[in-house]
Amino acid sequence: MRYLAPSVCLLGLSLALLLGVCISLKSGVVDVSYADIWRALTSSGHDSHVTRLQTIVFDIRLPRTLLALSVGVILALSGAIMQGLFRNPLADPSLIGVSSGASVGASVAIVLTGGAIQMSGSLGLSLVMTGAFLGGLSATAIVYRLATSEFGTSVTTMLLAGIAITAIAGAINGLLAYFASDSLLRQMSVWQMGNLSTANWYRLIPVVGVMVLLVGLAPRFSRALNALLLGESEARHLGIAVQRVKQQLILITALAIGIAVSVSGLIGFVGLVVPHFVRLLIGPDHRWLLPASALGGGLLLVVADTLARTAASPAELPIGVLTALVGAPWFIVLLIQQRRSV
Repeated sequence: MRYLAPSVCLLGLSLALLLGVCISLKSGVVDVSYADIWRALTSSGHDSHVTRLQTIVFDIRLPRTLLALSVGVILALSGAIMQGLFRNPLADPSLIGVSSGASVGASVAIVLTGGAIQMSGSLGLSLVMTGAFLGGLSATAIVYRLATSEFGTSVTTMLLAGIAITAIAGAINGLLAYFASDSLLRQMSVWQMGNLSTANWYRLIPVVGVMVLLVGLAPRFSRALNALLLGESEARHLGIAVQRVKQQLILITALAIGIAVSVSGLIGFVGLVVPHFVRLLIGPDHRWLLPASALGGGLLLVVADTLARTAASPAELPIGVLTALVGAPWFIVLLIQQRRSV
């Protein structure tokens, strides 16, 4: 199969992402021109029109666009890492229960510490992030433990364990929703559908921080992930500490997914669709696959968030619904391909 040159793909994705960010800043209930965006970002005057533009662009749209970009990068990059780690294009944070576990952790934090969350935004956000991280890490550890034996990691067992974890997480979320108050139930519902409407600069900081951490650390594992494509025993013969690499990557992705879910809620299938599509374009070499997946994930979520804000304006669609509408058919195509290859 003939692939695109990786540098061409990276350049194309970078330009598309830049265009998507510009369109996102421009689009909304109040349509502003690109000249107005530039004026809002650069002007320091006290004109009422400029102040209004700055409120729209700098205080509302820019943090939301950057949050969509950061969450998209985290989800797609985590998906690419997990697919390489488990050597299967069906591996995805949402399919193997990581996102569901993080959602349970966040929901528990919302219900059990509802008073603290309402009393202090910073304290509440920290508690929700901690709960989401612990939930995602626990789910990942359970799936990994069930799928791994002395003979390696079973992809079938991994997917079945992920289904079980997702079902258990759904049941726990249902119980929490049953006992939650109306206000807490509303917060949980927003989490379940995925929503970026609460974006602000304060919520953006931890997500950008973990995105930078993930983007900085992921390339260091490119060689190990390439070696794992040959199999775990072959990777060991090439000098890769397989168990240590697995543990490190699982911890990093659980941290990233947990923090992303705590702010954005459940946004599924980004980690499934983007890495697989990029792999079809440039091949399985993780030296290029990881950065291309990061760019593609940011682009997909920025575009999806723009559509969520504008498709039914002035109403707003849940972004998780849009990504599921794209990802679920793609997942069906993947299953058909897997069946034909057997």
